[in-house]
Amino acid sequence: MAKDEREPQRIRRVYAAYDQKGWAESKWSAANPGNQAIIRERERMVAGLLSSTGFQPLHRRRILEVGCGSGNILRGLLSMGANPENCDGLDLRPEQIAIAKRACDRVRFLVGNAADLPYEDANFDIVVVFTVFSSILDEQTSQKIAREIDRVLRPGGGVLWYDFRFDNPSNPNVRGMKRSGIRHLFPQYRHAYQTLTLIPPLARRLGPLAPALYPVLVKLPILRTHLLGMLTKN
Repeated sequence: MAKDEREPQRIRRVYAAYDQKGWAESKWSAANPGNQAIIRERERMVAGLLSSTGFQPLHRRRILEVGCGSGNILRGLLSMGANPENCDGLDLRPEQIAIAKRACDRVRFLVGNAADLPYEDANFDIVVVFTVFSSILDEQTSQKIAREIDRVLRPGGGVLWYDFRFDNPSNPNVRGMKRSGIRHLFPQYRHAYQTLTLIPPLARRLGPLAPALYPVLVKLPILRTHLLGMLTKN
């Protein structure tokens, strides 16, 4: 196997293992009140960040999501005003792209490797990367993907970032992405961040009390596990 294919193959194996464990129907289930609270908070803060950094309105913005999975994040951006005709999504996993296409057939979804993006230079206003770089353990692969994102992003465009800021002691297949690591990937960009997301295992255990308890607990900075950022290209 070529060296460039090792990390994508590893990531596919990891996600196949997640599927075998049924995590999409258990710990990641959209029916869990704690997960619902996580999504509500994130969508509210994404909307505020897009507005405060000048990327609203979205309807004329060309948007690419790298590592789009089944397209849930892009569908959230559509609800904020993005035009599906201006949106693209790319993921390594064909089964996830098939789900995304069924859910939103007006968005262009492709199976592909983010280290070799099949798009022209300076083609997008926003590139979305949600829990992407934390899943990449090979630093050379991370650097290649960052360079590809930079290539397809227009000057003045932005990388909409959401990812873990801490390592997960129960999952060696992910790594935390701190501000310093993000700046290393995108050194020439202007960076604006916020912390968010109550520790997910805790949030999922809140059950029916999540709507009341989540807003209280997430006010404690030490309990926030993720960074949300807009990285603006000069």
